[in-house]
Amino acid sequence: MTVPKRLFRPFPILLGLALLGGASAIVVAQIESGVRGIAPIDTSGSFEVTGVTVDVYGKTADAARFGGWRVAQRKAWRLLWGKYHAGTGVPALSDSALDSIVTGIEIENEQIGPNRYIAKLGILFDRARAGQILGVGGGVARSLPLLVIPLQWSGGRAQTFADTEWQAAWARFRAGSGSIDYVRPRGTGPDSLLLNAGQVSRRSRVWWRALLDQYGAADVLSPKVRIERQWPGGPVIGYFTACYGPDDKVLTRFTLRTDTAAGLGPMLDEGVRRMDETYSQAQASGQLRPDATLIIEQPVDPDTLEEEEGVLEEALPGAENPLNPAAGSTSVIIQFETPDAGSVTRGESAVRGVPGIGGAQTTSLAIGGYSVMRVTYAGDLAALRSALAARGWRVEESGGNLRIRRAPAPSTPPAGDNVTGG
Repeated sequence: MTVPKRLFRPFPILLGLALLGGASAIVVAQIESGVRGIAPIDTSGSFEVTGVTVDVYGKTADAARFGGWRVAQRKAWRLLWGKYHAGTGVPALSDSALDSIVTGIEIENEQIGPNRYIAKLGILFDRARAGQILGVGGGVARSLPLLVIPLQWSGGRAQTFADTEWQAAWARFRAGSGSIDYVRPRGTGPDSLLLNAGQVSRRSRVWWRALLDQYGAADVLSPKVRIERQWPGGPVIGYFTACYGPDDKVLTRFTLRTDTAAGLGPMLDEGVRRMDETYSQAQASGQLRPDATLIIEQPVDPDTLEEEEGVLEEALPGAENPLNPAAGSTSVIIQFETPDAGSVTRGESAVRGVPGIGGAQTTSLAIGGYSVMRVTYAGDLAALRSALAARGWRVEESGGNLRIRRAPAPSTPPAGDNVTGG
């Protein structure tokens, strides 16, 4: 079996260790799989209404299908309104108004006849536009970025990104509107080699830190499923385990069953949905706080520290030394937007300028996403949040950590965007 040379260049040491450990066959099998995985289909955060059924007649098959989609949009809007305003009248929106706030139609199942259309559909609504009509905020407080490694056991074989049904189910899941910021690798490039089944049980913090930095994540989630097929084409049982952290701590276990092999996909989709609920509840209760051992602090030269202290004492006689904050100070993890390299320095400088901040150091860098900064503040978390908001930051709190980004400049909505019922 020949491995392409390009696979050796980025990670020669890692591949060498795998070969020395006698795991060459497993590693090469994952690398040379024909299909490595699929990309997540949606991370936009749209409002989603699923399971909308329609049964419509028309003069032609196309007319019936188009009419079915129209009916589905109307039914989905009523369901979405009822979710946020149960027991109140639903504002009537014209079909053109619905077209302006619907971003997509997902076909779950459909049957098309010469003049009849029967289908089960999912409708996606634009969060910003529909949110204005619903009267709900467009943003959702989310967790720090969490790397997802979906592990599947089937036929006695453990796989992560080698064309598995479990990875495909996670890719299908629409996570944009939830409270968990999932980092879902596609499985291409070095993903299959770095995020293999053995990595889930690895405990080395240095190794994990290098991987999390590679993917711009603060911690790891490892949802697992063991698939048992009773006989070919027959019932399938899935044993699910939701784990998190480098120590692979278990949050919950549950079992699902489908009577036929054709139901495997929907069963795994339900497993992903239930795991997302578990992770969301753990995030709300503070269980998904980043592991402190994953943050590698840079060593400090004592001679340099003494020299800096002398300069500070001379410049600010009698003032409190920010390198040695007083008792009662709070150490907080702040996630901040870093679209480019310059934004890292600008973000650190802006945070250091907030009154009460005794120090700010970036511990996890993610250019093009959210980097992680650890700060020391002379006060409690609520006071820090207010101080950041006073400096023009939009602040979200989740699990004792903060996420900040610059508030967008106010804009005047274009004429014609106001929608009235009728």
